[in-house]
Amino acid sequence: MYKHILIATDGSELAEKGVAAGLALAQVLKAKVTAVTATEPWTAMMPGEAAVAFPVEEYEKAGAENAGWILSAVSTIARSQGVPCETVHVNGFPAEAIVETAKAKECDLIVMASHGRRGLSKLLLGSQATRVLTLSSMPVLVCR
Repeated sequence: MYKHILIATDGSELAEKGVAAGLALAQVLKAKVTAVTATEPWTAMMPGEAAVAFPVEEYEKAGAENAGWILSAVSTIARSQGVPCETVHVNGFPAEAIVETAKAKECDLIVMASHGRRGLSKLLLGSQATRVLTLSSMPVLVCR
């Protein structure tokens, strides 16, 4: 069935559900895992004058440190479950980065969590899971 699962996480409590589900599935299927987290581009986070006040180098350093913590936690859990796990930190818009990483790593399933927002909150806050579903040509397992 699935031999290489991409697990997307932002390190949030909700994302932990996706990580747990993805690792459990990988364990049962004896699949390998690639865990990915994405840091949004500097321009998306600091528009206008704020970008001048906060140096891009500090933003990138903080993003890399945060990604290291997130991915280290996933790697530790995977190791404890006997699941082979590679970790990847990418810079880019999350949904696009998730789909691109899954393709580049030749994954055959994407696992991620979603808040399951509806109505106005979905419109205002967006949904990375919805965007991944739209962009991906491979199966996506969304956990809530």
